[in-house]
Amino acid sequence: MARETCDAVVLRWSRHARCVGLARKELRDALGCWDLSALEDAALLVLSELLTNAGRHARVSPGRQIETRFIPVAGGVRIEVHDASPVLPEEREAGPEACDGRGLALVEALADKWGYGDRSGPGKVVWAELVRDRRDDSAAMAGSVGGCGR
Repeated sequence: MARETCDAVVLRWSRHARCVGLARKELRDALGCWDLSALEDAALLVLSELLTNAGRHARVSPGRQIETRFIPVAGGVRIEVHDASPVLPEEREAGPEACDGRGLALVEALADKWGYGDRSGPGKVVWAELVRDRRDDSAAMAGSVGGCGR
């Protein structure tokens, strides 16, 4: 389905794992609309990590949803994930055999900048920005980080 406008995209998701794939499709569509398809691989991986982290770690009351915002910025995209949990993201050292704990390291490697902060309402926003002039090897860099096959 073609996107009718090229404005920012704001969507809400449950914590269910299948929502990550649906959100990735929406981001892919937005990047195409904004002529930012060159950022697709890195941006989809960053979104997957941020949204998966929110689903796994943002323990909030039933009925609360996770919000994503995809916002075009000069030459790139800002990806925001909002949740109602006050618990801040924390980078961890993952052992060589660990199946998780590398998400924020991937975000750090792929994004031009990222961070977290307060939002209007309860909880926090975790965000990352990627710009078009980023080297093309950023996706290859992500492949060099170990982890479990899925």
